[in-house]
Amino acid sequence: MKGRVILVMVILGIMILTVSLATRGIAQKPAVPEKLPEIPEGEYDPAYWGRFYPLQYKSWLKSLETSPSPTGYGGSINFQHSTRQPEILMNFKGMPFSKDYSEDRGHPYALGDFKQSKRVTAASPGACMTCKTANLKDIYKEMGGTYAKKPLQELLPKLTHSITCANCHDPATMGLRIMNPAFTEAMERRGIDVKKASREEMRSFVCGQCHSEYYFEPGTTRVIFPWNKGLRPDQTFAYYEMKPGGFGQDWVHPDSKAKMLKAQHPDFETWSTGTHGSAGVSCADCHMPSMKEDGKRYSSHWITSPMRTVESSCSPCHEKDARWLRSRVKTAQDTTWLLQRTAGQLVARAHETIGKAAAAGKADEARLENARALVRKAQWYWDFVAAENSMGFHNPVQVLGTLGQSIDLAHQAIEEANREKWEKWEK
Repeated sequence: MKGRVILVMVILGIMILTVSLATRGIAQKPAVPEKLPEIPEGEYDPAYWGRFYPLQYKSWLKSLETSPSPTGYGGSINFQHSTRQPEILMNFKGMPFSKDYSEDRGHPYALGDFKQSKRVTAASPGACMTCKTANLKDIYKEMGGTYAKKPLQELLPKLTHSITCANCHDPATMGLRIMNPAFTEAMERRGIDVKKASREEMRSFVCGQCHSEYYFEPGTTRVIFPWNKGLRPDQTFAYYEMKPGGFGQDWVHPDSKAKMLKAQHPDFETWSTGTHGSAGVSCADCHMPSMKEDGKRYSSHWITSPMRTVESSCSPCHEKDARWLRSRVKTAQDTTWLLQRTAGQLVARAHETIGKAAAAGKADEARLENARALVRKAQWYWDFVAAENSMGFHNPVQVLGTLGQSIDLAHQAIEEANREKWEKWEK
């Protein structure tokens, strides 16, 4: 009798769990009309899509607001990063990021901010606009991969919309889609067919198609993601050391003469190897949480910090209250910021030290080359964190380890450049 009671309780427990999970799955699906509206391919105006998806559009409009981040890192205020991190001016000396390195304001502003950036010049290639506009689809259909080598000034008149609904949704089916061919190609090289991806996987892939590290292939200027060896900073650095397609550096630092690399917002990479990414929690689960209004469920399209929507973004999985959750995020970000500043300042000092040692004309050239190799790697590790948008939260363990390596490598570069001075002192 006792055994039967236990069996019945187990069965009831399984049924309740199944119903709970099923209800959760239904709640996460976006509210869509019973009959899909006819949105023509090539319609990029969010307001047009909003006629049929008013709740999603209403939340998307909040992206037009500009305000600081709840934790003090990121946000949508268009400030220059060098005002808070002066070391940027030395570390990116000799390349456009030393002239303009402003905070992103969000998808609606991507194209406008891009056109006004001081990094955009008459020499900029078409590849630069790849992740700034929904018009990429038309341009790629017309020109194929050759658009990347076209002068950007020639393409600018064709760019009428920023990042909109069409970047992520197929208007005919409302299914999630990849518009950036570089992402599809990179995933294929990793043995992943994005056409066979699940909906939950696509809820991260549509973000990863732009929020990732890349470089321009020499000769074609095509956008390439450096993922052949993996997604970690050491693996992408190892890939670059192979000089893929002849790509050796983004620029040569004018003081240290080191051949440098510039990281570009490796959010997808950092998230992928972190706790949430490894556990199958998608980007949209946190940044586009399920909301309810007037009895209808929808996916929020106010793509912002989850710290603004803790109850919807975090509480479905975490039992702690919002105040506690915010404090844990803030702690991780504060620690990352301290080490990021330390690493960046040491890298700047390494550039200065190597430059002075070379100018003195007495340093051993082999040691100088070794110092340049060390500062190249040190800056890559620092920049992989500094250019990423979560201030470490996407993967705290990896990020803090990466900054620790950057600090160590920068110290080694300084020591190597000063080796002759140390040897004379020892004598």
